[in-house]
Amino acid sequence: MEQRTLGKNGLKVSALGLGCMGLSFAQGPALDKDKAVALIRAACEHGVTFFDTAEVYGPFINEEVVGEALAPFKGEVAVATKFGVGFRDGVQTTDSRPDTIRASVEGSLRRLRVETIDLYYQHRVDPEVPVEDVAGTVKELVDQGKIRHWGLSEPGIETIRRAHAVLPLAAVQSEYSMMWRQPEEELIPVLEELGIGLVPFSPLGKGFLTGRFDKTSTFDKDDFRAIVPRFSPENLDANQVLVRLVERTAEEKHATPAQIALAWVLARKPWIVPIFGTKSPQRLQENLGAADIALTADEVSQLDAALANIEISGDRYPAHLAKQTGR
Repeated sequence: MEQRTLGKNGLKVSALGLGCMGLSFAQGPALDKDKAVALIRAACEHGVTFFDTAEVYGPFINEEVVGEALAPFKGEVAVATKFGVGFRDGVQTTDSRPDTIRASVEGSLRRLRVETIDLYYQHRVDPEVPVEDVAGTVKELVDQGKIRHWGLSEPGIETIRRAHAVLPLAAVQSEYSMMWRQPEEELIPVLEELGIGLVPFSPLGKGFLTGRFDKTSTFDKDDFRAIVPRFSPENLDANQVLVRLVERTAEEKHATPAQIALAWVLARKPWIVPIFGTKSPQRLQENLGAADIALTADEVSQLDAALANIEISGDRYPAHLAKQTGR
């Protein structure tokens, strides 16, 4: 698979990465551990060298699964994990105090079975801790050989600039897809200016762009989409116009909707590396096929023009979680 570079310090990874969260967290019942390990290893065998997890996924369980799965591939793959988010009485909270970061990195190293974390994200900006202090703590860990590169997840533009000035960022993680194009307004231009890579999560619109969901769809109580406004019956119905556009393009390109959605993200910039999630070996192979689909500049322009005329219904987060992004 094509390799892409995140950041000016040269973190090279496969053009598509595997987001491992859903294997054990936030997307319905966890996949059996042996099956999860097998799926991650199958991704390796198909050329994926970039895997994404976080200490809060599970919590902790997801890192353990990823660590076990990738143990035979040590030195051949890059693993990204995250610190700074936890749960207190069932409510998501942020904590990026220096001592918390130091404790978090030790736990992640142990669970991932590695000596160095390839990419360490602050999962959400902590309004109580200046990002300069966070960057300074991460720099200590880089100097100690515990982290190679670092990044931020869902930050605001000024936070990116302040963090990058202390310790250059390799990547910023943000939702980005044909369904959520807001990063094009400010985020992507700033990342290009500073030489920071973009790692889009939910490049398939949390599965919506595959055409799997309509107004009759229901979600397990453990599935995050059950509380996402975008996935209410009325919004699922209103947004079918987007699915139809993707399906028409897929038919013209002899591809699947998922492959077109991923190929569109890959076509945006050479320093963008989308991560998708799946529990299915079949979907894994299908999604990886997107790396072989080349959208021409004219095709991208035509899609962009059509997308500009589609108004997406429903917010991507419930209000209490939306407050934690863009800070």
